[in-house]
Amino acid sequence: MNHYFIEELSLNQWPALQTMYYDGWTLRFTNGYTKRANCIHTLQHSTYDLNLKIKQCEHIYSTKKLNTIFKITPFSKPHLLDERLEEQGYSLIDPTSIQTLDLNTIKEPTIDHVEIMEELSNIWIDPFCKMNKVVEKHKTTMKQMLSNIVTKKCFISLYDENQIVACGLGVIERDYIGLYDIITEPKFRNQGFGEQLILNLLHWGKEHGAKYSYLAVVLSNKPALKLYSKIGYKEVYQYWYRVK
Repeated sequence: MNHYFIEELSLNQWPALQTMYYDGWTLRFTNGYTKRANCIHTLQHSTYDLNLKIKQCEHIYSTKKLNTIFKITPFSKPHLLDERLEEQGYSLIDPTSIQTLDLNTIKEPTIDHVEIMEELSNIWIDPFCKMNKVVEKHKTTMKQMLSNIVTKKCFISLYDENQIVACGLGVIERDYIGLYDIITEPKFRNQGFGEQLILNLLHWGKEHGAKYSYLAVVLSNKPALKLYSKIGYKEVYQYWYRVK
């Protein structure tokens, strides 16, 4: 599998509100809501002087009142970019694992008390924002961003005794369902609800043509790593961010 393909899917499925292309790099701006929607993706060949280009990106992000954040993958270009950013005082944060799964291998869910919506609704947004601690100033940005997803999407909520205890987002594109922001209410964690939410979401994906799944999980999130491993996800590569 071409790793660039997964990066391309993630750009489409977590869309920025503004995008600028600069000498092979993709600069994304979304009012500061999430790093991945407000960072520089360095997937294409770079031709300009690297130090000058970094400084120009810093200027562009500062005019937007945003931190300059680079997303670094094993195939970022140029290859010495990560080293150069470190030399210039950029810290490495949030090393993250990209993992994939063949949907032929997934189990059937044992809890199906779920609500699946293919359009964004406050029924999903309000509990999601509460669980994910999305501040009010980012709520409008989040709504706009998620409404801008072009391909088929699913906003899923899992219930326990009429209370939403877990929710998440799935987006289908080119045989893959990407999983985003899977979250369980803290007091309901370690009770299997996260696994049941994901299994329901993956079966929805299969019903709508997905053959595989992918997700990103921060390496410091040990419970999530354990859960995804239990479901059958396997790592294909890692990425990280550089922040000044």
